[in-house]
Amino acid sequence: MSEDSRRIEVVDNTDEQRYDLTVDGELSGSIVYRDPRPGVRQLVHTEVRPELSGQGLASVLARAALDDIRAKGWKVVPTCPYVASYVQKHDEYEALVLER
Repeated sequence: MSEDSRRIEVVDNTDEQRYDLTVDGELSGSIVYRDPRPGVRQLVHTEVRPELSGQGLASVLARAALDDIRAKGWKVVPTCPYVASYVQKHDEYEALVLER
């Protein structure tokens, strides 16, 4: 995506309980979450518009969500299979995972 000139942003849409991914201002994906208790965020489902598939946007979304959770000092429960796989591949996020 280095040659990509699109504006890509991820914001925590707390009203809808999801992280929203926008590409050039257009909603293009999201990670739905729940906060089952204070300091814990459960990432439930990741979705990127099908026509944008294969462009690394789900990774951008997962990384931004996990970075936000880390910045809050919270723990994560990666229920979403995509996020769980992402965490397994990126050791820097393993410490965020809530031990059961």
